[in-house]
Amino acid sequence: MTQIGCASATPAPQRPQPQQIRGFRYYPGWLTPAEQAALVADLRAVVAAAPLFSPMTPTGKPMSVQMTSAGRFGWVSDRRGYRYSETHPGGRGWPAIPESVLAIWRAVSGSAREPECCLINHYSAGARMGLHQDRDEADFAAPVVSISLGDDGLFRIGNATRGGKTQSLWLRSGDVLVMGGAARLLYHGIDRIAPGTSLLLAQGGRLNVTLRVVT
Repeated sequence: MTQIGCASATPAPQRPQPQQIRGFRYYPGWLTPAEQAALVADLRAVVAAAPLFSPMTPTGKPMSVQMTSAGRFGWVSDRRGYRYSETHPGGRGWPAIPESVLAIWRAVSGSAREPECCLINHYSAGARMGLHQDRDEADFAAPVVSISLGDDGLFRIGNATRGGKTQSLWLRSGDVLVMGGAARLLYHGIDRIAPGTSLLLAQGGRLNVTLRVVT
């Protein structure tokens, strides 16, 4: 397992300085290729314990992403609404958040609290995520940390309310984004995936890992 930022026999990688994009802290190429591969291996263990599922919106429309979670809570969606749950739709509790993922949170979040949910979204070639706010959590003082793995995703950032001018950037494998402070409740989404832009995932696609404090 790769330990982000820990001492080892080889020099620690040089981490990028963050770029400010509409109040988000964007770290392009935070993870080295070796760290990305190790992280994917850890996430595969999570998926083996809590398989990916296809959520439904409360209106009964299937979402184009597949998802699962690790930690105390997982995020679920069905006709009962969007919410956090302590159990996978299959009935079991969620597996623990991998230490390799927690190390990234500790390095970039600036939060004294540990994340209670590690949401894993898998985007196939045609998947997308409409503009939305992350507001199902009780504590907006804690940021949401986003980790991109696999194919490039076109990320769009909106405003605190719907409408108005938006800004887009391509999130690439190994990028880390911190959504906190005044930007914590900005609308954001994924417009499309660029298939074949990464060889990290054997079957292609993109993994987006987001870490959140829920309570």
